[in-house]
Amino acid sequence: MSDSPMGEVVALDIGGTKLAAAIVTTAGELREQRRELTPASSDPEVVWGAVCSLLDPIVDADTQAIGVGCGGPMTSRGATVSPLNIAGWRSFPLLERLEHRYQRAVGIDNDAKALATGEGRWGAAKGLTHFVALVVSTGVGGGVVLDGRLLDGIDGNAGHLGHMIVVPDGRQCACGARGCLEAEASGTAIAQMTGAPASEAPQEIRE
Repeated sequence: MSDSPMGEVVALDIGGTKLAAAIVTTAGELREQRRELTPASSDPEVVWGAVCSLLDPIVDADTQAIGVGCGGPMTSRGATVSPLNIAGWRSFPLLERLEHRYQRAVGIDNDAKALATGEGRWGAAKGLTHFVALVVSTGVGGGVVLDGRLLDGIDGNAGHLGHMIVVPDGRQCACGARGCLEAEASGTAIAQMTGAPASEAPQEIRE
């Protein structure tokens, strides 16, 4: 697929609303991009099948590794993932499945931590030693960088800010608690409150 002697990496974003994949050269060039809606299924294999349908056409001989950002929580290195906004995946063995199917090195981290890493190296936070990167989409997540180092936590879930209680006895959250930041301010919550996509919500709601 590529004439790059350096090879390529396939990037995969697993979210509650959509799945997205892209080919990235080791020089940082973004090539082919693919996406599809995340299946609203309680069957873990249906979601896995959608992931494979994205990756199968773009993982080839040039692919050196697969990098994954996925909603949490998860166990260390993404050995198992339980993204709250994907009902079918509870303790899903994502790392093993990807390694077995594609026979490539696989790196998995929380999507917000992956965002923080990217923004710190190449994006809006380049050159900063202390910052927080937020994902506000189907859910809410955060990646925290202090003294230039990404915080991991014991099991890799540091920065899971979406499940801090911000409104006691507030809206019901997918995690089972009430008043979580995710339940009050995610794109999903805004759509539920306004009846419109978050991008079309009134300014006072988005603020």
